[in-house]
Amino acid sequence: MPALATRFGRNVNVLRAETPLSDDQIRQVVPSIFAEGKHQSRSERYAYIATADVLRGLRREGFEPFMVAQTRVRDESKREYTKHMLRLRHAGQVNGAEANEVILLNSHDGTTSYQMLAGMFRFVCLNGMVCGDVQSDICERRSGSALIRRRDGGSCPSG
Repeated sequence: MPALATRFGRNVNVLRAETPLSDDQIRQVVPSIFAEGKHQSRSERYAYIATADVLRGLRREGFEPFMVAQTRVRDESKREYTKHMLRLRHAGQVNGAEANEVILLNSHDGTTSYQMLAGMFRFVCLNGMVCGDVQSDICERRSGSALIRRRDGGSCPSG
């Protein structure tokens, strides 16, 4: 089973709700989702993918965020760009024990790749840990032409 390319340790900010989260709620806990560009430490070759744009697209398809997380940073200049995760479900399934879900992982400071997993997941721990069956797994390399790479070997253009 594909796994997230990174882990979130104990040092994270997390917001989880039984109803879909609004942008204002998310922005209070996970501001890096709304970064308008890459961190200044990234070169011109770094491929910026706006998490907020992906979130808007997933909302148009009926998926709503119910959990968000962001790593804490020592360097405050990276707070608005650091690693973050969103978990989304169809609005009617947010409270289900098991549901079709999209897990999105991204950063804008080079700390992680862009990754999206879609499948049937269930909670196994109060810290947000999940297990389940992944139906699709997309991972993007962060340089050059910014192609999104699927684990099955296919590719598609970003954006």
